[in-house]
Amino acid sequence: MEITTETMDGVAVVTPRSEYLIAGNVDDFRRDMGPVLEANPNVVLDMSQLQFVDSSGIGAFLSCLRRVNAAGGDLKLCGITKQVYAVFQITRMHRIFDIFDTRDEAVQSFKSQDAGTT
Repeated sequence: MEITTETMDGVAVVTPRSEYLIAGNVDDFRRDMGPVLEANPNVVLDMSQLQFVDSSGIGAFLSCLRRVNAAGGDLKLCGITKQVYAVFQITRMHRIFDIFDTRDEAVQSFKSQDAGTT
């Protein structure tokens, strides 16, 4: 699975370039995300191109969240389509992840988070 990564205000913004994150491509996603997660404690996952996520995809997101949390960082999501958000609601993942409408809002939330800890 192809992903693109850019940096906004010191936060890695990752965009999966696929319509699906399912059992068939989740291993590629995990492999491609590994170096990003190692190099960046704070990550925004722009999910605007994903139209469907299955339980394997949800598991991959949780794995990413655990990795950045262990490094003292956080993972925030943005651009979730209605179909994917429905899966997040059914699985109650919307209670675990910070979800924002836009990447700018997600990136900005790290600044707000840092201001609250100092």
